[in-house]
Amino acid sequence: MPDTRTALDRQREGGRVGRPTAWRAYVHIADVLRRRVSDGALTAGALLPSESALSAEFGVVRNTVRRALGVLESEGLIETLPGRGRVVKVPGDDSSSGLAYRRIAADLRGAITRGERPPGTQLPSESSLMTTYGVSRGTARQALAALAAVGLVESIQGRGWFVRSL
Repeated sequence: MPDTRTALDRQREGGRVGRPTAWRAYVHIADVLRRRVSDGALTAGALLPSESALSAEFGVVRNTVRRALGVLESEGLIETLPGRGRVVKVPGDDSSSGLAYRRIAADLRGAITRGERPPGTQLPSESSLMTTYGVSRGTARQALAALAAVGLVESIQGRGWFVRSL
């Protein structure tokens, strides 16, 4: 005769309940990673293992790993660097990598308004900005797009980004 009891019934009776729930798994993963940071196994600035590596290590699907990483990110323990991965945040560092494009845009805007880059001057390429600022191509593009949105620069297909005439 088949067992019609629920997992909760078996747990109440002292029976073993299969795999931990996804809730328990992501909380467990977050706790383990948090402990690795506090123990020094993962130091400030260290790149965390990939989602697929963590999935294999903990025997869960990537969504569960993402949920655990999201918890750590919301706590300010780690941050996501687009195109690079997730890293342990440096304690006391309030500069968000998500705002890196703003820093790049501010630097370029300053050079334009000070006259260091007059109208018609070509701006550094996305690759150059990536190297100079240590960011992903998407972040460099976002900085240039922010300047284009306020009318300071324009993209000329196949040639690059240029300071617009005011």
